[in-house]
Amino acid sequence: MKNFGFALLLLLFWGCEKEFLPDVANVEPALVVEGYIEAGSEPRPAFVVLSKALPFFSEFNADDFSGNFIRGAEVRVSDGQDTVTLTEVCLEDLTPVQKSAAGELLGLNLDSIGFNFCAYLDLGLQLPGQAGKTYTLWVEAPPFRAQAVTTIPLHVPIDSLRFRENPGEPVDTLAQLVGYIQDPPSVANFYRYQVGINGGAIASPAASVVDDRLFDGDLVEFPLLRPQPRGETEFDFSTFGLYETGDTVTVKWITLDEAHYNFWNTVEFNTANQGPFSSYTLIESNVEGGFGIWGGLSASYYTLEVKK
Repeated sequence: MKNFGFALLLLLFWGCEKEFLPDVANVEPALVVEGYIEAGSEPRPAFVVLSKALPFFSEFNADDFSGNFIRGAEVRVSDGQDTVTLTEVCLEDLTPVQKSAAGELLGLNLDSIGFNFCAYLDLGLQLPGQAGKTYTLWVEAPPFRAQAVTTIPLHVPIDSLRFRENPGEPVDTLAQLVGYIQDPPSVANFYRYQVGINGGAIASPAASVVDDRLFDGDLVEFPLLRPQPRGETEFDFSTFGLYETGDTVTVKWITLDEAHYNFWNTVEFNTANQGPFSSYTLIESNVEGGFGIWGGLSASYYTLEVKK
C-alpha cells in the first residue's frame, strides 16, 4: 500500500499547466459554460450554468455577477438516444420551500449566495447519468452557440475511511481523515473529493483532484482535508485540514473523466498561485464555441462521525 500524502504534495507542483499571458485587456464577450452530469449512489440532475466572460483586468461586484448570467438560452442534453431540454431556474424566482429543495438536490447552500444565481437543470431527472455513457451538450444563446461531449467513467469507490490523530502535536478535539482506495491497474483514473460538515453544503478543499500516475493499480492511502470556510484567506497550519471530534462529515468521492480533471486541475493551480507576481494560467476547456467544462462524473457518498 502506498501513502499518498507526499504524492499529493508533488502533484500540486507537477502538472501540464500552460502559462498564458492575454494579448489584450479587453476582448469581446465570450460564452462560459459550467455543466455536469452525475451518476452514482445519489445522482444529481444535469446542471448547467451559462455566463459571459469578463475582461481580464476588469473589476466586478455582486450586481455584476447577477447580470452576467445568460438567460433565455436553449440548453439540451442527449445520451445518443434520448434528448432533454433543461429548464432555466433563478433564485429570485423560487419560494423559500423551493429554494430549500433545490439546495438539497444540488448539495448547495443557496442562502449563502449573495446574488441572483441562474442555472439550467433537468428538474425531472428525465436523463439520469449512467456510468459508461456519453452525453452531448448543446447551447443556443444568440450570438453564442456551443457544444461539448463527456463520458461518465466507471466509478472507483473508497474501500474504507478512518480518523486518526492529527500530525504533529496531538490535540484531543482534532483528527485527520484518511481514505483508502484500490486503484484499477492499467487504466487512467481521475479522482476528486468534496466534504460537507454537519449537513452543510458540500465544498472542495484547495486541492481536490488527483490522477493515478503515481499509484496505478495500488492500494493507496491519502488524506481527505477539511475545506477552508468560504471567504477565509488565512489559516492556522496547526489545524489546517483537520476535523473536530463530534462533528458529522459527509464525503463525496468522485471519479472524473479526463477533460473534467484537467479543468479542475488548472483552476486549482491558478487559484493556488494568485498573488502580485503570479502569472495567468490558461484553464483547460472541452467546450467548442466557448470556455469552461461539460463534465461527466460518478460519485459515492459516505457519512461518518468524527471519532479518534
